[in-house]
Formats: sequence, structure tokens, C-alpha cells
Amino acid sequence: MKIKIAFTASRRPEAQEALQRLTKQYGQCDEDDAEVIVALGGDGSMLNAMRRRFDDRKPVYGMNRGTVGFLMNDFVEENLYERINKASKASLIPLRMTATDVHGEHFERLAINEVSLLRETAQSAKLRIRVDGNERMSELTCDGIMVATPAGSTAYNLSAHGPILPIGANLLALTPVSAFRPRRWRGALLRHDAKVEFEIVEPNRRPVSASADNQEVRDIAKVTVTEDRSKPLTMLFDPGHALDERILREQFSF
Repeated sequence: MKIKIAFTASRRPEAQEALQRLTKQYGQCDEDDAEVIVALGGDGSMLNAMRRRFDDRKPVYGMNRGTVGFLMNDFVEENLYERINKASKASLIPLRMTATDVHGEHFERLAINEVSLLRETAQSAKLRIRVDGNERMSELTCDGIMVATPAGSTAYNLSAHGPILPIGANLLALTPVSAFRPRRWRGALLRHDAKVEFEIVEPNRRPVSASADNQEVRDIAKVTVTEDRSKPLTMLFDPGHALDERILREQFSF
């Protein structure tokens, strides 16, 4: 069955070449008229395509024309309609970051992978952590910390030695980056509906930035992270290559 497709591609030569060939073969719809968005590139291209779906919630099918491509399907030009029709769906719930900077200005951003806090200078960050209104750590000295979704648990979270979370686990990973005090703290697993609050200790002397995926806010004083179930997203994967299967395989890789 034919589908109205809007192709989007990264600037990589491989992605641009694929865009030309696929639009010639399958046509090109405006995103407003399309039934499915096909993203060409790497995981960054997939995330960019997904972020534009917070309002229309159209499904996104990615094909790898980048490097890692963990969120992408293999690139094959033939039988695209059939592949999309047979694809498995993965529903992702984003995180809402609410940040206040040292000047009192407020910012709201949505994250698909993680919300991360990172020191801006050579000075370590000092953070106070509350979960659901209860103080859990009065002071964490570190390079940073993140709250990762299951979909994002194999990204920055994994490189910081955080746990891999299966899709549908209803958990969030709270993972420190280079924790100095308490040195042995490795993070925590939280319920998906937890409200996580970070307060920056000495924010002017020890400046910290906050990022919802790649959307950065600098010189923050406090950050709140919660799930936003009003903005679900849908990714499409070829049979046998669903996101939950990829995450499971990643747990057994070495």
C-alpha cells in the first residue's frame, strides 16, 4: 500500500545522495501532508526529526546514512512501502526540563534521550538532589549528572556507565558523570513518574549548564525534570530490529 512520505536528511553526502534517489523513486510530500516521516542520516538526524513530531505525533522511520545509527533501520532503497507497513512501533515518552538560571529567567525544553547537567568551568559542580520533594543528596560534587529515558539509556547514559533500561520498563536512570564526592555513588533507578529536582550549590562560583538532548541552557540555578505523557512519539522499526530488541542485545554485548 502506498504511503505519503516526507523525507528528511542530514547534511552528510551519503544522506543527501540517498534523499535524491528516494524522492525520485517514491516522491516527496510536505511534512504537514505526510503520513510517515522518513529520516536519513544518523541518530542525531532521527532525534531532530522526532522533535518536530511533538505536535502532530506522526511516526518516524529512520534509515542509517550516518555513523552509529542505533535508532535507525538499515538503508535499503527497495520495498520501502512494504517495510513501513510491516514495521513495529515503539512509543517514546519525552522528559520535560524546567530550568531557572541565575538571573531568574525560566526555560522549558523537551528531551527524548536525557536531561543532563554539566559543569561549565574547571570547577566541579555541586548539586543538591530531591526526588518527589524529598532531599536524597545534600551535596554531590561531580562533573555532571543526567536523567535518562529507556530510549536514551544506551546513549550518553551508557558512556557514563549508567544502566541500560528496556523499553517499557517504566524507569528512569539517574546517572552521575565523574562523581567525586560521594566517590562510590553510581546513581539510582527511579520510577518513570518521579519528579527530580536539582539545585546548584554556589551557581555563580561553580557555573553549570543544563541540556535537554542538545538544547542547552547555561548558568542555571535549579532544574526540574518530569515525564511529559502529553507528548508521546512513535518510532518505526523493521521486524526483528525493534528498539526493545536492540536494547536487549546491547546488554549482552562486550
